[in-house]
Amino acid sequence: MEELNNMWLMLLFLLNANTETNALQVIGGNQTVVQGRTVTFTCKLVDTTETLTQISWQRTTRVKRNNYFLTVLKTNGPEYVNGRDDRIQFIGNFNELNGSFQISNVSLLDEGIYTCIFTLFPSGSHNTYIHLDVLVPPVIRVKDNLPTLADKEVCIATCTAAGSKPPANVRWLTGSLAENLRATANSTHHDNGMTTTVSYLFGVPTMGINQQVVQCVVTSPALSKETEMPFTIQVYFAPMEVKIGANPKEDSFQCVTDANPKAEFDWTRVDQAWPQSGVRVEGGTLQFLTRSPHLNGLYLCTTFNPYGRSIVYIFRSVISESCIVCWILFALLVVLIVAAAVWHVYKSDKLPCLGSRGVPVTRRETEVMNADDTSLNEDH
Repeated sequence: MEELNNMWLMLLFLLNANTETNALQVIGGNQTVVQGRTVTFTCKLVDTTETLTQISWQRTTRVKRNNYFLTVLKTNGPEYVNGRDDRIQFIGNFNELNGSFQISNVSLLDEGIYTCIFTLFPSGSHNTYIHLDVLVPPVIRVKDNLPTLADKEVCIATCTAAGSKPPANVRWLTGSLAENLRATANSTHHDNGMTTTVSYLFGVPTMGINQQVVQCVVTSPALSKETEMPFTIQVYFAPMEVKIGANPKEDSFQCVTDANPKAEFDWTRVDQAWPQSGVRVEGGTLQFLTRSPHLNGLYLCTTFNPYGRSIVYIFRSVISESCIVCWILFALLVVLIVAAAVWHVYKSDKLPCLGSRGVPVTRRETEVMNADDTSLNEDH
């Protein structure tokens, strides 16, 4: 009879244990995190009255397989297993059947399967699997392909989203230049699970698209928002037609040209040594500080950049200040002589003469009288 009672008790215990086992749950959930951030692994045991003896965590990642890395006991608390990792922090509570923990500064090497294990008495171990997916934001850069002025299509620029997980989407916004530009893209997948995507912008490098702004747009789940990278199209060319502008007030000359990149300037003096003083050069400006004749001569302005050069000449000729004074005095003397001559003629026309009868007569009247005297003499 006693043996029969023991059998019933054992059967009742097993039924209760099986009911407990079927009712309890280990609750967790898959996680996704951006590389460099902190992820929380939530794991809780519910619907059980059994005794919890230990909480354990195991992981299988890119570099670790079935690796136990954390255990928690009621008496000792959390302990690291197989090497300490200061990024890992236990945030659960043993008495509350909570085995949650965090990893800070997550890297792609942390991606994998994490197993949360609760060890109970008498039913044993119960677990759940949590998958960690690590997103890696791309490194974005736009590269100028240095197109030179031409009439054939070339690659204007490239936009790269490097090392992205999952692959990033890269496109160009060209606005009003949509008919002048086109884009193509390709992707390269790496062994570590990351992808590099490159988009190429093509067009004919003309002055019409030079200095126009387009945008490279990159989207990725690893980015908090769409990223726009503005890019100013540069069409490179050597200095074009060079012109010289004069500023008489400052006695200076300005060398002007259009080039990309901007031209540099070099002033030289043809067939003569550069003056030791009296001139100043600032960029494309040549200024004469005095009007001395020793500065006279042929000057050459050379404009250049990495794509070519262009030149223009000017001839500078001035009269010395002492000569200017001489010419001014000479001009005044000429003016005085002319004025005196004019005055003399004027006075000759108006000067009175005495006739035969002592009556003043004009020069015209005198000429008439002389003519009459001639006639009388002929009659005699």
